[in-house]
Amino acid sequence: MKFRLFRRRLTISSPRMSVRNSLPWPLRWVAGALMLGFSAAIALWAFEFGKGLAGLDSHAREELSLLRQEVVSLRYDRDKAQSIANTSGSLLTAEKALQEKMGVQLRQLELDNRGFGGDRGFFEKLLPSGGAEVTSIRSLQAELLSTTQLKWQVLVLQSAKSAPAFNGKLELTFDGMQAGQPWSMSLPGGPQTLQFRQFRRMQGVLDIPLQTVVKTVTAKVLEGANVRSVRTFRL
Repeated sequence: MKFRLFRRRLTISSPRMSVRNSLPWPLRWVAGALMLGFSAAIALWAFEFGKGLAGLDSHAREELSLLRQEVVSLRYDRDKAQSIANTSGSLLTAEKALQEKMGVQLRQLELDNRGFGGDRGFFEKLLPSGGAEVTSIRSLQAELLSTTQLKWQVLVLQSAKSAPAFNGKLELTFDGMQAGQPWSMSLPGGPQTLQFRQFRRMQGVLDIPLQTVVKTVTAKVLEGANVRSVRTFRL
């Protein structure tokens, strides 16, 4: 039996033999890592070298630089346009406010012009008429504001430049028709005190009853019991 086993080992039918490396496994890992790193370095070098040959890297940098410049220019244009828009909005607001102010001033000037025209007529009436009366009613006016209100205005003056101060009263009488019947009314509270040296303008608003039509207004200037001037205005 032993002889047979020994002969089998020496013949072709003997079992296979394997040769194993005696290098430790840590060194194997280091060698593998070095090989992988070397391969990666070669691949990266080949990639960069290929980009350099194709000119992609330089063109990309130039385009990136141009894009950055365009972005800066667009931002500047945007800020400038925004500033112009804000300024235009402020100018439009200021112009609108100025136009409104000018409109108010224009309307005020028109009112003042009308007032000056009325004052001109008023002062023209102050000119002496050349009559013998020293104290006289130079103007009497009345107008209906509504069906129940009537506005009146009286101008009294002394023609003489050196006339003494006048102390008297102004009496107003309103005549017309009420519901088909004759109607008459005086100022509430009676005649009004009238004191002036050169001229005096008096005015007021009278409340009239319903269904009343005022036809005439009569003004009298009284000095004591004497009537100095009388004037009648017809509506």
